[in-house]
Amino acid sequence: MSEKIKNIIKTVTLNASIDKVWDSVTDAEKLGTWFMPNDFQPIVGHEFTLQSPFGPSPCKVEQVDAPYFVRFTWDTDGWFVTFELEQVGEQTTFTLTHGGWKEASHIIPKAQMSAQAVREKMDGGWTMIIDKRLKEVVETK
Repeated sequence: MSEKIKNIIKTVTLNASIDKVWDSVTDAEKLGTWFMPNDFQPIVGHEFTLQSPFGPSPCKVEQVDAPYFVRFTWDTDGWFVTFELEQVGEQTTFTLTHGGWKEASHIIPKAQMSAQAVREKMDGGWTMIIDKRLKEVVETK
Protein backbone atom coordinates (compact mmCIF):
# COMPACT_ATOMS: atom_id res chain seq x y z
CA MET A 1 0.00 0.00 0.00
CA SER A 2 1.43 3.37 -0.95
CA GLU A 3 1.54 6.29 1.42
CA LYS A 4 -1.09 9.00 1.24
CA ILE A 5 0.08 12.39 0.10
CA LYS A 6 0.57 15.11 2.72
CA ASN A 7 -1.70 18.13 2.89
CA ILE A 8 -0.70 21.35 1.19
CA ILE A 9 -0.40 24.05 3.86
CA LYS A 10 0.31 27.69 3.02
CA THR A 11 0.52 30.56 5.50
CA VAL A 12 0.84 34.27 4.78
CA THR A 13 0.73 37.37 6.98
CA LEU A 14 -1.49 40.04 5.48
CA ASN A 15 -1.49 43.76 6.22
CA ALA A 16 -5.25 43.87 6.74
CA SER A 17 -7.78 43.36 9.51
CA ILE A 18 -9.27 39.93 10.09
CA ASP A 19 -12.68 41.29 9.01
CA LYS A 20 -11.32 42.47 5.66
CA VAL A 21 -9.56 39.14 5.06
CA TRP A 22 -12.67 37.19 6.10
CA ASP A 23 -14.77 39.21 3.66
CA SER A 24 -12.23 38.56 0.89
CA VAL A 25 -12.26 34.79 1.44
CA THR A 26 -16.00 34.28 2.03
CA ASP A 27 -17.71 36.75 -0.33
CA ALA A 28 -18.24 34.90 -3.63
CA GLU A 29 -17.35 37.86 -5.85
CA LYS A 30 -14.18 38.68 -3.91
CA LEU A 31 -13.20 35.02 -3.64
CA GLY A 32 -13.51 34.85 -7.42
CA THR A 33 -11.01 37.67 -7.88
CA TRP A 34 -8.16 35.76 -6.26
CA PHE A 35 -9.19 32.10 -6.49
CA MET A 36 -11.85 30.87 -8.96
CA PRO A 37 -15.32 31.99 -10.06
CA ASN A 38 -17.88 30.50 -7.66
CA ASP A 39 -21.23 30.82 -5.91
CA PHE A 40 -19.86 30.30 -2.39
CA GLN A 41 -21.77 31.31 0.74
CA PRO A 42 -20.33 30.89 4.26
CA ILE A 43 -23.27 28.75 5.42
CA VAL A 44 -22.79 25.18 6.69
CA GLY A 45 -24.36 22.78 4.21
CA HIS A 46 -24.32 25.27 1.31
CA GLU A 47 -23.51 23.49 -1.96
CA PHE A 48 -21.64 25.59 -4.49
CA THR A 49 -19.53 25.28 -7.61
CA LEU A 50 -15.95 26.36 -8.27
CA GLN A 51 -15.25 27.00 -11.95
CA SER A 52 -11.88 25.26 -12.17
CA PRO A 53 -9.60 24.98 -15.22
CA PHE A 54 -10.81 21.37 -15.53
CA GLY A 55 -14.48 22.34 -15.47
CA PRO A 56 -17.09 22.88 -12.76
CA SER A 57 -16.20 21.41 -9.36
CA PRO A 58 -19.02 20.66 -6.90
CA CYS A 59 -18.26 21.80 -3.35
CA LYS A 60 -20.00 21.90 0.02
CA VAL A 61 -19.39 24.07 3.09
CA GLU A 62 -18.71 21.83 6.11
CA GLN A 63 -17.69 24.27 8.88
CA VAL A 64 -17.87 27.99 9.52
CA ASP A 65 -16.59 29.90 12.55
CA ALA A 66 -16.63 33.54 11.42
CA PRO A 67 -14.22 35.29 11.14
CA TYR A 68 -11.71 32.58 12.02
CA PHE A 69 -12.33 29.38 10.07
CA VAL A 70 -14.12 27.90 7.07
CA ARG A 71 -13.86 24.39 5.60
CA PHE A 72 -15.38 23.04 2.39
CA THR A 73 -15.19 19.91 0.28
CA TRP A 74 -13.81 20.39 -3.22
CA ASP A 75 -14.83 18.24 -6.18
CA THR A 76 -15.54 14.51 -5.97
CA ASP A 77 -12.14 13.04 -5.11
CA GLY A 78 -12.24 13.57 -1.35
CA TRP A 79 -10.44 16.93 -1.19
CA PHE A 80 -11.13 19.56 1.43
CA VAL A 81 -9.92 23.14 1.79
CA THR A 82 -9.73 25.19 4.98
CA PHE A 83 -9.09 28.86 5.52
CA GLU A 84 -7.87 29.77 9.02
CA LEU A 85 -7.52 33.40 10.08
CA GLU A 86 -5.87 34.89 13.15
CA GLN A 87 -5.65 38.57 14.03
CA VAL A 88 -2.08 39.48 15.07
CA GLY A 89 -1.94 43.15 15.98
CA GLU A 90 -3.04 45.06 12.89
CA GLN A 91 -2.27 42.12 10.60
CA THR A 92 -3.97 38.80 9.88
CA THR A 93 -2.28 35.45 9.55
CA PHE A 94 -4.04 33.38 6.88
CA THR A 95 -3.45 29.65 6.61
CA LEU A 96 -4.81 27.53 3.80
CA THR A 97 -4.89 23.74 4.01
CA HIS A 98 -5.71 21.60 0.98
CA GLY A 99 -6.09 17.99 2.09
CA GLY A 100 -7.90 14.75 1.43
CA TRP A 101 -5.29 13.43 -0.98
CA LYS A 102 -5.25 9.75 -1.85
CA GLU A 103 -2.21 7.61 -2.69
CA ALA A 104 0.43 9.16 -4.94
CA SER A 105 -0.42 6.86 -7.86
CA HIS A 106 -4.19 7.52 -7.70
CA ILE A 107 -5.39 9.08 -10.96
CA ILE A 108 -7.39 12.28 -10.55
CA PRO A 109 -10.18 11.76 -13.15
CA LYS A 110 -10.65 15.37 -14.34
CA ALA A 111 -6.92 15.99 -14.72
CA GLN A 112 -6.02 12.48 -15.97
CA MET A 113 -2.84 12.75 -13.90
CA SER A 114 -1.59 11.05 -10.76
CA ALA A 115 -2.47 12.60 -7.42
CA GLN A 116 1.24 13.24 -6.85
CA ALA A 117 1.55 15.20 -10.12
CA VAL A 118 -1.61 17.19 -9.40
CA ARG A 119 -0.44 17.95 -5.86
CA GLU A 120 2.92 19.23 -7.13
CA LYS A 121 1.20 21.57 -9.60
CA MET A 122 -1.32 22.73 -6.99
CA ASP A 123 1.39 23.32 -4.40
CA GLY A 124 3.00 25.89 -6.67
CA GLY A 125 -0.37 27.28 -7.68
CA TRP A 126 -1.44 27.80 -4.08
CA THR A 127 1.83 29.61 -3.36
CA MET A 128 1.13 32.09 -6.16
CA ILE A 129 -2.56 32.43 -5.27
CA ILE A 130 -1.97 33.06 -1.56
CA ASP A 131 1.29 35.04 -1.66
CA LYS A 132 0.41 37.20 -4.64
CA ARG A 133 -3.28 37.27 -5.61
CA LEU A 134 -4.90 37.13 -2.15
CA LYS A 135 -2.30 39.54 -0.78
CA GLU A 136 -3.07 42.03 -3.59
CA VAL A 137 -6.82 41.81 -2.98
CA VAL A 138 -6.72 42.36 0.79
CA GLU A 139 -3.86 44.86 0.97
CA THR A 140 -5.31 47.34 -1.53
CA LYS A 141 -7.81 50.05 -0.58
